[in-house]
Amino acid sequence: MKRPVILVTNDDGVYAPGIRHLSAIARQFGEVIVVAPDKPQSGMGHAITINSTLHLQRTHYHDVPREYSCSGTPVDCVKMAVNHLLPEKPDLVLSGINHGSNSSINVIYSGTMSAAIEGALEGCSSVGFSLCDYSIEADFTPTTPFIEKIIRYALEHPLPQGTCFNVNFPKLPAELIRGIKVVRQSKANWVERFDERQDPYGRSYYWLTGEFVNFEPKAEDTDEWALKSGYVSVVPTQVDLTAHAFINTCKTNLESTL
Repeated sequence: MKRPVILVTNDDGVYAPGIRHLSAIARQFGEVIVVAPDKPQSGMGHAITINSTLHLQRTHYHDVPREYSCSGTPVDCVKMAVNHLLPEKPDLVLSGINHGSNSSINVIYSGTMSAAIEGALEGCSSVGFSLCDYSIEADFTPTTPFIEKIIRYALEHPLPQGTCFNVNFPKLPAELIRGIKVVRQSKANWVERFDERQDPYGRSYYWLTGEFVNFEPKAEDTDEWALKSGYVSVVPTQVDLTAHAFINTCKTNLESTL
């Protein structure tokens, strides 16, 4: 029987430890192709390259027959793989494992999750994985059994059209992770400011900084709660951004004749 085709990408770059761990796990389940950025692309969101050329380079880092570094964004990598490199759409798109959380509102800014969302747009079952540890020396070992379980589920039960999983792992040793919780995205945001400084010529420049604020810290059905409680959070995420509950109100007030 033909093995599933699994596309693996990320936003930390093709040489990041997280994607190497993910591609090694994925090899158990199917034929893996890796297409990932040639440099870190964190915070790129759903950006695509339209004003410059893209370059592909064969790499030999993941011990798979086909792997490439791409000069573009994470979404570029998925588009390149699905529409150019592969003869047909992959059975599964995996993105990560990201160094750092992509829970709550971070899903909007995340290159990791944008790659998974692009996979969903292409009609593929897709999953984005993130570990709440920004260190280059982060230990990804505790994530292994949970990734295996989620990959197996996604292959056996293809996700609905336009839907992907946003998976976040707490920074805990394996024995302290309590399991998986399927939850909703928490209501949180970044309270931001710009740190203003001056260069040697007296010109101002700025560093974006800020504080992540959870607006519902007591809710027990969110990704933030799950992570703080020692669980792996899984949020089913959809590409449809329509505010469905608001449609009828808008119809009443806007569709009347002038």
